[in-house]
Amino acid sequence: MALNSFMKIFQPKDRVFYTLFEDVVDTLTEMAELLKKLVVETERDKRFAILNEIENAEHKNDDTTHRIYTELGRSFITPFDREDIHFLATALDDVADYIYSSAKRMAFYNISNDDEGIIKLTNLIGFAVAELKIAVTGLRNMRDLQAMTNALVKINSIENQADDIYDLSTERLFDLEQDIKMLIKKREVYHAMETATDKCEDAGNAIETIIIKYS
Repeated sequence: MALNSFMKIFQPKDRVFYTLFEDVVDTLTEMAELLKKLVVETERDKRFAILNEIENAEHKNDDTTHRIYTELGRSFITPFDREDIHFLATALDDVADYIYSSAKRMAFYNISNDDEGIIKLTNLIGFAVAELKIAVTGLRNMRDLQAMTNALVKINSIENQADDIYDLSTERLFDLEQDIKMLIKKREVYHAMETATDKCEDAGNAIETIIIKYS
């Protein structure tokens, strides 16, 4: 019996992990778009309404992540190494957590919507999540490794851009912001947003590890 045919016997028929990961990146895409809406919204009541939508999406993502962990615990055979599945699920969940954290601070601190650093970081989060969706969706069949690899390279580049924007925005904040309370609040938002891109890179690294092992 050829090796490929032999290995197919042991491949799991239940492809639930692919579906769950795809559900996660769909939720992240929704959250990133809602974050953009919240950042440009000027009315505080509408901001809190958008925040509520983001919170609901974050809870939905928590439920999906919990299902991944549950399936990991009861599945005899998994499509990838268990530690890689766990790492990817955790990193994606962290992305959701920091998007929600960014939105919550924007709403509760009543941050103005004209901060250039916040707008740029928000856009970068959206770009990184879009690339994550390409990479995660590609895991199901591993047919377009070039598209997946390109997405991972872009995520790394986006994270580097976010680092630069965070540093420049923080420097400008200390130079120009006279209100010490607002300075602290904006810096917290910068940090949460920049960390969201860090977590996107972590997820990308997990996918890269899977590609190297299984492609």
